[in-house]
Amino acid sequence: MTPELSIKKTKTDFPKVKITTSKDAEQFIRQFYSDDIGIYESFFILLLNRGGYTTAFAKISQGGTAGTVVDVKIIAKYIADTLAHGIILAHNHPSGNTTPSPQDKQITERIKEVAKIFETNVLDHIILTEESYYSFADNFNL
Repeated sequence: MTPELSIKKTKTDFPKVKITTSKDAEQFIRQFYSDDIGIYESFFILLLNRGGYTTAFAKISQGGTAGTVVDVKIIAKYIADTLAHGIILAHNHPSGNTTPSPQDKQITERIKEVAKIFETNVLDHIILTEESYYSFADNFNL
């Protein structure tokens, strides 16, 4: 016998913050990192509702000093589970260089393709360092 599935909203204490700029996103996402921001790469997603308010976040991966593996299927699961209207991708560069690598650009495009299936927009991809950040939305047409 197959269990019955239902949709229900669960009340959480997750802060609902409106994200309207890359600076808003950077400041909110920075709280997920600690002293390890300059040691190894970690990749997070921030999920937003139709109004641009944060609803959830998830750590997708943690890697080494020069990269991390991002499984797009895991991102798709979080998009589906939260019914996210928009997502913001974020990862850090321990090197301190905010310039996106070719791999950063490739994974952003792959995630955009998958998100489109769920009618979810990739609003930005933020690259953090200890001192600064880079926004794909500010520098490319996402």
